Amino acid sequence: MTLTSVLACVWSVTLALCIAAVPSSSRSSRQLAGSVAPLSYNYHHFDELQNYLININAAYPQLTSLYSIGKSVQGRDLWVLVISSSPNDRQVLVPDVKYVGNIHGNEAVGREVLLHLIQHLLASYDQDDYVRWLVDNTRIHIMPSLNPDGFEVSREGDCQSVQGRYNANGFDLNRNFPDIFKKGRNEVQPEALAVEKWLGDYQFVLSAGLHGGALVASYPFDNKETNNGIVDRIKGFQYSGTPDDREFRHLALTYARVHRTMHNGSPCFPGDSRFANGITNGAAWYYLAGGMQDYNYVWNGCMELTLELSCCKYPPSNQLAQFWDDNRDALVKYLGEAHRGVKGVVTDPSGLAIGGATVKIDDRQFDSKTTPRGEYWRILMPGTYTVTVAADGFAPFQQTVLVGDSRPTLLNVNLVPANQNSVASVASIAASSAAVPINAAASPPRRSTLDYITKFFGIFGG
Repeated sequence: MTLTSVLACVWSVTLALCIAAVPSSSRSSRQLAGSVAPLSYNYHHFDELQNYLININAAYPQLTSLYSIGKSVQGRDLWVLVISSSPNDRQVLVPDVKYVGNIHGNEAVGREVLLHLIQHLLASYDQDDYVRWLVDNTRIHIMPSLNPDGFEVSREGDCQSVQGRYNANGFDLNRNFPDIFKKGRNEVQPEALAVEKWLGDYQFVLSAGLHGGALVASYPFDNKETNNGIVDRIKGFQYSGTPDDREFRHLALTYARVHRTMHNGSPCFPGDSRFANGITNGAAWYYLAGGMQDYNYVWNGCMELTLELSCCKYPPSNQLAQFWDDNRDALVKYLGEAHRGVKGVVTDPSGLAIGGATVKIDDRQFDSKTTPRGEYWRILMPGTYTVTVAADGFAPFQQTVLVGDSRPTLLNVNLVPANQNSVASVASIAASSAAVPINAAASPPRRSTLDYITKFFGIFGG
């Protein structure tokens, strides 16, 4: 055997041992990435979309799980892909966040950028510190299409018509949810019912619905209490802020400022609305009853925006690469906003979780609820807040907390039975042990392959 052959053999064995020394969770995406073809910049109809999600789930089993929340009128699955380093077993205090695309079937850009977001997060997991941190500390649920039936009858290149907008029963899904300002609702559709059940199964902290026909980040409320009288008609559409208006404005600005052009606020067409900094209160733009973003917030405590991504509702596919480039960084950055404010676990004196407890911030109208594991999250801007926690059969608890900008405040609460007439105690009130990276440069350091190699040879004293 020649010296070259010996060296080659030694190198092969060494390389194999080094790869074996790297944890499987770190190797998985690199090993499997080649088994799924890169996503094309074309529109993907239902069968193609479904096959892609199935294949990507099979290729990245350590980072994804796939489930359906129900079926459309015509029986198509409403698929959701979860991306997380614990996709099937959520860790305590790891928040659930979501994106929902294609609510209106003919608004097609959102469904495609979400498919590309899936590809980006998985392909970048081993290369991008911020993406890795995000996936390790968040459960990201991505639904590319809530209205697959409408998409199938829509037309590429159709910028303004309503063909495909509605579901197969002819209903607007973004007018099909309960509304705080309007009694009654339209005939409830299976897609909307599936979303309502979905929000009951998961306590989402942050969300966005992706639309088309404008370029703006819109925040609640979408509707406003009016009597439709002469004065209301003269005033026109009026601002309708929530008790969390400061937080919603921040979330909208976060997206718009990172988006390549949205922050410019330019109108799509002559005579269209101009949006300062690329954001708007929904009602100040126009009144909308039965919308999904208000439903998320009022009924479920989930902070949701409406992201309008394209002036043309169904632009030609040769523009999709540009739309992805415009939205990529904003989509990733926005998800990180789930890691601000205050969070914690509520337990009883024996340490058992208290599910369904209410968590109120100051005197804000809408409360958060704890999960069955006692967890809660509340997105807040920096400041001082009074947190009140209450549950049936327990003495209420109240504490003033200071919330910073770089990391969430951890407030774990231990409630005692009401009949003991005792004050509930705080188990912990401190900054979270893991800082939230605001950008990639601020991300926690990662060990390089060289570190693993060094550790491996260190075993042998080399």
